[in-house]
Amino acid sequence: NDSANVATTKVPEGVAGAPNEAALLALMARTGYSMIQENGQRKYGGPPPGWEGLHPPRGCEVFVGKIPRDVYEDELVPVFESVGRIYEMRLMMDFDGKNRGYAFVMLLGVCCSVDNCRLFIGGIPKMKKREEILEEIAKVTEGVLDVIVYASAADKMKNRGFAFVEYESHRAAAMARRKLMPGRIQLWGHQIAVDWAEPEIDVDEDVMETVKILYVRNLMIETTEDTIKKVFGQFNPGCVERVKKIRDYAFVHFTTREDAIHAMNNLNGVELEGSCLEVTLAKPVDKE
Repeated sequence: NDSANVATTKVPEGVAGAPNEAALLALMARTGYSMIQENGQRKYGGPPPGWEGLHPPRGCEVFVGKIPRDVYEDELVPVFESVGRIYEMRLMMDFDGKNRGYAFVMLLGVCCSVDNCRLFIGGIPKMKKREEILEEIAKVTEGVLDVIVYASAADKMKNRGFAFVEYESHRAAAMARRKLMPGRIQLWGHQIAVDWAEPEIDVDEDVMETVKILYVRNLMIETTEDTIKKVFGQFNPGCVERVKKIRDYAFVHFTTREDAIHAMNNLNGVELEGSCLEVTLAKPVDKE
């Protein structure tokens, strides 16, 4: 007999006499979570039933504001359960039994979404220059900030048949992606392919501050490792340890970070054997 069980189980403080007591008891019965009110907040879980792990790390708790004063855990929990398992929810309460309009919800883990503002567009005629591509894309989509185009390794007068388009916001990029979907629009009479660009890997600032390798792109196929070593080592003899060139890009290893920064600042945008260099600090590859 369920009603007999409820009667023999002591109803927790803060739940007993609540305007929606029955709904809160039903929630506790469904999930197995405890609920108690203390210090002006009603706590659901913390920890969840059967929990044996550590307390979730920093960054797992969200603030929830503008909650209607007559909405409680029986309605809030299902909303937050839909995105992940709840560790605890703390709903701020008033003396009259209504909530104070805000809560804190802690989930078991955190997974950051990527605010991607960049699209990959393929199927671009190889003779088109960056300015022409920018002009054409800006005609058919809104919020274009920049277009990144790479020259063909074999012929620097041609592009590689694709471009990356940077938009002012994720929303602008999403709208553009929808508009450029195959079959909806053609550029220069060509069918194009569109997708989200792979987001750039975020490397910790502390890690980046130790990097002493330069990434050099847009080299001529004919440019040799010896030539690259000579050009990048011109500011301080012996500062370049080694060069690894692959087709039209290379990694230049320096003995010190200072030498790497100095070479980058002096050689980015400089022409070498007929091609304009793009020089940046190399991002370390995750060993995992």
